[in-house]
Amino acid sequence: MFHILVVEDERDIRQMIGEYLRTNGYHVFEASNGDEALRMMEAQHIDLLITDIMMPKINGYTLTKDLRAAGYELPILMITAKETIDDKETGFQSGTDDYMVKPIILRELALRVQALLKRAKIAAEKQITLKHSYFNLDSFTACINGETIAIPKKEFLVLFRLLTQPGKIFTRQQLLDEIWGFDNESGEGTVNVHISRLRERLSACQDFDIVTVKGLGIKVVLR
Repeated sequence: MFHILVVEDERDIRQMIGEYLRTNGYHVFEASNGDEALRMMEAQHIDLLITDIMMPKINGYTLTKDLRAAGYELPILMITAKETIDDKETGFQSGTDDYMVKPIILRELALRVQALLKRAKIAAEKQITLKHSYFNLDSFTACINGETIAIPKKEFLVLFRLLTQPGKIFTRQQLLDEIWGFDNESGEGTVNVHISRLRERLSACQDFDIVTVKGLGIKVVLR
């Protein structure tokens, strides 16, 4: 079960988010400010952080910067009433992974949490090794039949996501949301282009095929 920490000084909002995430199967911890959150994270493993920005003692920007400076790589989602592009830029520069503006839609929050945790899982796995090939997430490289090839980042992330669950069909929208993010303006044709390029780059690979399932999506089939 994933552990999520919700940091929000408004009690009603904090409890609303916490209860909703619990109904979705997460173990949720709550903190009312950044100082309390830091103390909690020292004692408890947290997989994902949801934080407000405007809070007493330590605000969300500072909390995020402090965590990144300390080496924490967990996904962070900021929730705030501050909605200008400058506010968002400050949030992303401080190290957040995603950003939602109040009033939030809880169903959308759950979808963003799910996507962030999936990306984190991919990042944690780092490498996939098959019979004639391996794929390294740190360097975005693949070794096929002993030959190392570089793959552009977005193409590699699409491939790596497919390889984490061979046989599972991913819709194009799923891949867009997970790899490009919920706020991307790319269409599903972008995924088709990346899949086409991957097939060309990996034509010598003997370990799997990238298969299009008509009307459903894309999957990797191991040979």
